[in-house]
Amino acid sequence: MRRAITQADRVRHLTSPNPWVGAILRTRDGREFAGATEPPPGRHAEQVVLDAARAGGADVTGATVWVTLEPCDHHGRTAPCTEALIGAGVARVVFAVGDPDPRVDGRGAARLRAAGIAVTEGVCTDRATDQLRPYLTHRRTGRPFVIMKLAASLDGRIAAADGSSRWVTGDAARAEAHRLRAQCDAVLVGAGTVRTDDPELTVRAVAGRDPLRVVLGRAPAGARVHPCLELSGPLPGVLDDLGRRGVLQLLVEGGSRVAHDFHRAGLVDRYLMHLAPALFGGDDAAPLFRGSGARSIDEVWRGRIAGVRHLGGDLVVELEKGVA
Repeated sequence: MRRAITQADRVRHLTSPNPWVGAILRTRDGREFAGATEPPPGRHAEQVVLDAARAGGADVTGATVWVTLEPCDHHGRTAPCTEALIGAGVARVVFAVGDPDPRVDGRGAARLRAAGIAVTEGVCTDRATDQLRPYLTHRRTGRPFVIMKLAASLDGRIAAADGSSRWVTGDAARAEAHRLRAQCDAVLVGAGTVRTDDPELTVRAVAGRDPLRVVLGRAPAGARVHPCLELSGPLPGVLDDLGRRGVLQLLVEGGSRVAHDFHRAGLVDRYLMHLAPALFGGDDAAPLFRGSGARSIDEVWRGRIAGVRHLGGDLVVELEKGVA
């Protein structure tokens, strides 16, 4: 299953709005084949690995298939994966995570068992769940998984008093921002950030497709963010709108007012804080969040530190919801 998860990692930025799924097939005589979901409207991981085995001249009858997500049992862009597995005559299917999509949600496992295939669930569940979290969040809530990327000095400032802000963090952090954009279906900023920084919000430092560019408010004519989707209104409604558009993962890049509003509304699933070894040294520099904060220590937001790592000369702290 760990190998299947690795296969899924390789297509993480290619398959959305379909889930990025990996699969391993082992024949009765011990031959192994690997595969992963193709970009839409391509094949799901189960069909990819079955076809790979057949192309290699293997007999898939009686094989075992490990797959990171419960096989689908409905017609969409492709035929049901359960039909492919049953038709191939595999003996056993092992999957890591159940699919909460109401068209699946246990039906895939039940269909396989009814056909006489042995089914094992819950192998490497934690790791696969973390990998598939945007997809799982979208299927359970109808909204995208929200990542907020923040870049600041160690004293929590993002721009000097004169408004200058490029660049607080280093080259490695900027390259990582492009990798993150390539993994996200949409990237969102406020209209104020567009007017101040005129960002492109495209993927340039790495290979990958550009995300949908979303602006809260109106982007000035001629801004480099065009073409973009301009939205307004309460943030929960914005997320509902993006979810209906098939956005599984949303990257919120700023500015400080937008960051504050998402944070105060409790709409952020993961915070990625890039901290530079720099100090503005005063309270006149722009803060990470612009707006009213916790009124007392009892109201302070507390999460879980999910990871800390060096990135070039900077430090990346990953925060998630939960009790510290």
